[in-house]
Amino acid sequence: MTEFIMFFFRKRRIVNLIVLSSAFSGFPVYSVTEFNTEVLATGKRSKVDLSRFSEPHSVLPGSYLLEIKINQQTFPQRTIQYLTDANNPGQPRVCLPPDLIKQMALKPEAAKQITLWYNDACADISALPGITVSNRIGRGVLEITVPQAWMKYSDSNWTPPEQWDNGLPGILLDYNINALTSRQQDSSITADSLTSYGTLGSNAGPWRLRADYQASLQRQGSQRNTDSSLTQVYAWRALPEYAAKVMVGEAYLNSAVFDSFRYTGASVASDERMLPPKLRGYAPEVRGIARSNAKVTVSQQGRTLYETTVPAGPFVIQDLSSSVQGRLEVKVEEQDGSISSFQIDTATIPYLTRPGYVRYNVALGQPSTPDHQLRGPIFSSSDFSWGITNAWSLFGGALIGGDYNAASLGLGRDLNVFGALSADVTQSYARLPNAPVATGKSFRLNYAKRFEELNSQITFAGYRFSQRNFMNMQQFLQANYRDEMFTRQDKELYTLTANKTFMADDSAQAITVYLSYSHQTYWDSRSVNRYGLSASRMFNLAGISGISASLSAYRSDYQGRTDDSAMLNVTLPLGDHRRIGYSLQTNNNEITQSASVDDFSDLNNSWQLRAGHNQTGKLMSSAWYSHSAPSGTLNANVGWQQDSYTSLGATLRGGVTATRHGIAAHQNSGNGGSRLMLDTDGVAGVPINNGRAYSNRYGLAVISDVSSYYNVDTRIDVNQLSDDVEATRAVVQSTLTEGAIGYRHFEVVQGYKVLATIRLDDGSEPPFGATIMTAKGREAALVNEKGVAYLTGIKPGEKLTLFWQGQPQCTLSLPASEKPLTRLLLPCNAL
Repeated sequence: MTEFIMFFFRKRRIVNLIVLSSAFSGFPVYSVTEFNTEVLATGKRSKVDLSRFSEPHSVLPGSYLLEIKINQQTFPQRTIQYLTDANNPGQPRVCLPPDLIKQMALKPEAAKQITLWYNDACADISALPGITVSNRIGRGVLEITVPQAWMKYSDSNWTPPEQWDNGLPGILLDYNINALTSRQQDSSITADSLTSYGTLGSNAGPWRLRADYQASLQRQGSQRNTDSSLTQVYAWRALPEYAAKVMVGEAYLNSAVFDSFRYTGASVASDERMLPPKLRGYAPEVRGIARSNAKVTVSQQGRTLYETTVPAGPFVIQDLSSSVQGRLEVKVEEQDGSISSFQIDTATIPYLTRPGYVRYNVALGQPSTPDHQLRGPIFSSSDFSWGITNAWSLFGGALIGGDYNAASLGLGRDLNVFGALSADVTQSYARLPNAPVATGKSFRLNYAKRFEELNSQITFAGYRFSQRNFMNMQQFLQANYRDEMFTRQDKELYTLTANKTFMADDSAQAITVYLSYSHQTYWDSRSVNRYGLSASRMFNLAGISGISASLSAYRSDYQGRTDDSAMLNVTLPLGDHRRIGYSLQTNNNEITQSASVDDFSDLNNSWQLRAGHNQTGKLMSSAWYSHSAPSGTLNANVGWQQDSYTSLGATLRGGVTATRHGIAAHQNSGNGGSRLMLDTDGVAGVPINNGRAYSNRYGLAVISDVSSYYNVDTRIDVNQLSDDVEATRAVVQSTLTEGAIGYRHFEVVQGYKVLATIRLDDGSEPPFGATIMTAKGREAALVNEKGVAYLTGIKPGEKLTLFWQGQPQCTLSLPASEKPLTRLLLPCNAL
């Protein structure tokens, strides 16, 4: 109908449509039993079919595939029936499926007023004042408006659990592949490395099955070493009514009280991601400096969590999972084969909980090894945090495991303007072979504070002291079950991460400083230290704007080795999308200077060239290239140093997802995470989300960077569509549970736009207002006077059906010509 009005808006007889347009105005509309066809400038007023417009928002009885929208929150398409109402035969009544009422998130007292009709297949919401259902379904959308007074929740930034989407059954593979080949100048031996890690998975209803894998192939000369394994096999599902997650299989203990270790069993834990955004936690950061194009690997207890290649200079890894806790090992492998390592401790901020709410984590199982062997005592673990008041939280837990037991208790305090503080103590009991029971305590103090007036933040500050005989479960397992010599007993741990912004008159020229510090001492081993400092600023100089300068410095004392690194970077813009830079880098007293040029004029293709020399005068050069495609991301690099080495490396990261709707390759934003499959009605090359994805030859695309439990808009870039493609619905919404494969359908039409004149078998024209429908049920046009119709989205050889008086009357066959059509004379053949 909308296309009908828009088409005639261009005609001189626009006044003739005033009667019809009242049905779409904002004024009250009433039933119309008879139209005055005298106002229509058509030669044969007897051949006019306006019956479909006799009721405001008129809908014919039948089934319609509609997208559901509740208070502007959009849900997937489903079939909605309009049934004949015995009390009002002229106006069909919408049949709302009873399960749709659950998605309205009504208060219990409101839900009790809902009744059922049509053999309990339809819900009647008329008893609730203010709820409206719009019958304007011409755009394929059923809009339902529910007053806030009837709803359970009032947080506009959060989607309630009743509206979360578990997605479709399907399978997935997310992969990361790293390749590196290098050759030392003084040797004819080439060292090759090929590593991969990722996640295999499948979904069924609310359940997610995942298997993490890692594999490596190392070759140096005639020596060859291969290794591959499924490092972790597990399954989970959300428990929305409890804001919790149940998990079975192989896992790492995720506790804010006890240190992490690997086990096989089951757990039920509160999941902060199901809470409103303001109550959710944080993910750890990894910062460092690479001397050259380097591979960075973040692991925990031998399991690879993250692996990527980075260009020379400071790097920051910020996309680790928020569930990662405990001590992480970071390895930086340079192009010349040298390796530097350090550790970071990812402790949580003070464990505060809102008043009256209890967060918990319960696990039952048996410790296991990476090769899936059960080794250790059967244990149970439980921890909690209870919000006593607005200011105080009580937290603690117990770990019971036969020869190893531990208990913990602590308090958290919100100090308002002074930040947040928590303190706790953990007591352990461990029975070792041929030794008395070892008992010890560990004391911990945590602090966090945001200083708004100073534009600074202490992200985390912590202190922990452990007595000589204190042991965590991992240390107990090493000493008692894994034939590992347990020598390092933790003593003191200091941890600090903070940042400060020094504001300037121009906020774009502010100076930001980041500080990190970690100091771990042991009762019987050397201490481990990690210091980090970085600062950056944008400024203008000598008429050049947008100059940036950064300084980064790190020191790591690890396993008796001290690594010092520092880098000064200065970059100047060359237009809007190119920059030149100078860097001064020192690594363990070895100084390197280099100049670089960066080009990021193409969002999907960027590159860097760098050349320089070290303090001995040896020349060096490197190149970096990054390509982003709908099917994945490729990073490639090459490096050379005079009389030293030549290396070539690449990283490929992507994923593949398959459902009953088809299969699509896509980018990988998080192994095994949530993703959204988009259907563009078989039209290929449709750009989505600013070109981050394009539909493949089957009309499918997958967006992988979808936040779990968060409402996300996904849209077609309508300004980038080709001339023969039109999107009648270009925006969809989704709120997916963790690991879900969501599915949304865009209404996309590809085809010609043709002005056609239609004639019936007897040479006459069809009635004014008759409807032309495609085989898929899409309205292609309405018939104008003299049988003229403006057809959109049609294809050569396509067959159309002409309707009037609510019934199909005849069919239209379009020519099979592949040439663009402009104007046609189409006969309509009787059925």
